[in-house]
Amino acid sequence: MWEMASQRMAFGRTLVEIGRENTDLVVLGADLSSSTKTRLFEKEFPERFFNCGIAEANMMGVAAGLAASGKTVVASTFAVFATGRCYDQIRQSIAYPRLNVKIVASHAGITVGGDGASHQTAEDIALMKVLPNMRVVVPADAIETSKATRAIIESEGPYYMRMGRSDVPTITSEDDKFELGKASIMRDGSDVAIIGTGIMVSQALKAAEMLRHEGIDAMVVNMSTIKPLDEETTIKAARRTGAVVTAEEHSVIFGLGNSVAMTLGEKYPVPIRRVGIPDTFGESGNWDELMVKYGLTPENIVSAAKEVIKKKEE
Repeated sequence: MWEMASQRMAFGRTLVEIGRENTDLVVLGADLSSSTKTRLFEKEFPERFFNCGIAEANMMGVAAGLAASGKTVVASTFAVFATGRCYDQIRQSIAYPRLNVKIVASHAGITVGGDGASHQTAEDIALMKVLPNMRVVVPADAIETSKATRAIIESEGPYYMRMGRSDVPTITSEDDKFELGKASIMRDGSDVAIIGTGIMVSQALKAAEMLRHEGIDAMVVNMSTIKPLDEETTIKAARRTGAVVTAEEHSVIFGLGNSVAMTLGEKYPVPIRRVGIPDTFGESGNWDELMVKYGLTPENIVSAAKEVIKKKEE
C-alpha cells in the first residue's frame, strides 16, 4: 500500500545537508552512531562529531557546554537512554537554561522489537513533555522526519524528537507543509476524529479505510508536535465529529492521549478513547507481533472509534 522507509536514515542524511550549510552545527553520539545514522555526519564532518561513549549523562553535559558557547547541538542515542538515563542533566543543564540542544532519539517504543523491555521505552514523551521549555516532536514517516529535523535545528532552544527503529510507511509527500506546533489533517471526516502520532498515523489511516467500508466517516489528524499541542486543530476536530480517538506508540498515561484529553476536558468535552501502550513494560518479540499484543493495530482503533461514536449517540 505504501512504500516503507527509514526515519533514522532520513535524519542522518538531513543532518549532513544542514551541516554543509551551518558550520556551527555539532553532533554528539553515545557509541551508537551506526544505529542512529549520525555516522553519516561523522564521516563528512569528523571535526564536528564527538562520540561521548556509553556515558549519556556526560553527553548531555557536553551538549549544554557547546550550546552555551554558541553552537547548535544535536545529541542522539536510543530513546530509553536519551531520556531516562540522563534526566537530571537534561532538566538542569539544557531545559532550565533553555539552551540550543536538540535531543534526537531513535529506537523509541515497542517497535524496537527483539531488544526487549530494557531497550524499549513507552515513557519518553511523558518525561520530556513535562519539562518547561522543552518541545516534543514525533514525525510520522521518513519524509516528515527530514522536515522536522531541519525545523528543530533552525528553531532556537531545546527539542526532543523521537523515531522508531523499524522502517515505517511513507504517508506524507515532499509537497506537504510541515510546521512545528501545527497538526495536519490527513483525511477529513464527520463521524469520529482519530488523532495519531508517529507510526500510529499510518495505522489510523488504515483504520479510517476500514471504517469507511462500514459507513463510518473518520477524520485522521497527524499530531507531529506533541508539545506545544495544536489545541486549535484538536478542538476543531472534536467540534466537527463529536468523538475522538487518540493513537500513539507510547504509554496512554501521559502521552498524546493525555494531552488531547486534558485539552478537550477543559475546552470542548466529547467522548474520547486513548489507544496506546497500557501501563506495562514491553517484551522481546517481532515488532509487528508486539503491535498486536499491545493493542496498536488498525483493528484496535476501529473498536475504539465505534465505542466513542456509541457514547456520543447515547
